[in-house]
Amino acid sequence: MAEIPDWMTAIDPSAKGGPEILVPEKRPVPKPGREQLLIRVAAAGVNRPDVSQRIGAYPPPPGAPSILGLEVAGEVVALGEGVMPELLGQPVCALVAGGGYAEYVVAEAGLCLPVPNTLSMVEAAAIPETLFTVWSNVFERAYAADGDRLLVHGGTSGIGTMAILLGRIFQIETIVTVGSDDKAAAALKLGAAHAINYRSQDYVEEVRRITGGKGVDVVLDMVGGDYVPRNIECMADDGRHVSIAVLGGPKAEIPLWKIMQKRLTLTGSTLRPRNVAFKAAVAQEIASVVWPHVEEGRLKPVIDATFPLERAADAHRRLDEDHIGKVVLLVGSS
Repeated sequence: MAEIPDWMTAIDPSAKGGPEILVPEKRPVPKPGREQLLIRVAAAGVNRPDVSQRIGAYPPPPGAPSILGLEVAGEVVALGEGVMPELLGQPVCALVAGGGYAEYVVAEAGLCLPVPNTLSMVEAAAIPETLFTVWSNVFERAYAADGDRLLVHGGTSGIGTMAILLGRIFQIETIVTVGSDDKAAAALKLGAAHAINYRSQDYVEEVRRITGGKGVDVVLDMVGGDYVPRNIECMADDGRHVSIAVLGGPKAEIPLWKIMQKRLTLTGSTLRPRNVAFKAAVAQEIASVVWPHVEEGRLKPVIDATFPLERAADAHRRLDEDHIGKVVLLVGSS
């Protein structure tokens, strides 16, 4: 195993701003603590929360690195106290609280999953953040089950495509909204039951038509704002509405009588600030329930584009373009 250097290249902006602030810097290589390990990063996923952090709207939680990046894949090159020695040298992907846009990152051992030979390092790096988010919100918080109907906004985003893939595996009828006919076709090809172009169709009316007026059992909403009352119109009795982002605004006027009448549950969460114990419990459930599908090649993320680490600015610009699936940074050998 190659010697671990003292310094590494990382994307660690000291100010907030546009993509142009994402330039390579030299930072000390971190050292793993108890129940942590050090990963030599091969690839790192790029996600919307990274953009929010870059502009100053989503600061890292206490103790997390200021270096951007919430998911990585690579090789374990050092172990902290309490970590099983057989993990050394193994390929893993990991959910991290920060630090992914770098040549090395410290990860909690309990938040790592093995990379099977059915995945490339690029694909493995594109899984953790969206998989943990969709699983914990759709399947745990909203307890979606076989036969349920799920409405997802942003159907060709990283979150949206993961929701479609999991819905296909676990027999969830997934309805997505998208911004173009091309994206609708991509969502249907991926496994969505229905794809609604919100620019040319009223998604409330379309959901009503698709479901025969019954509505959907679960809504996964990343928009917020005036979408929330419209989502409620789409929901079936005893439906569950989960908010995970507020791209359309943090405030919504909701019809309380409709919530009472339909016995609806409105909930939401943010994953990054949750403690390690919670995330490790999610990881354990994913390892037992979802990861066999990954190992057998039935679950692969959709990769839109890759960029070398030094072009992190271009990767962020790509998120604001008409992309489908995940954007990934190439850091080491991937």
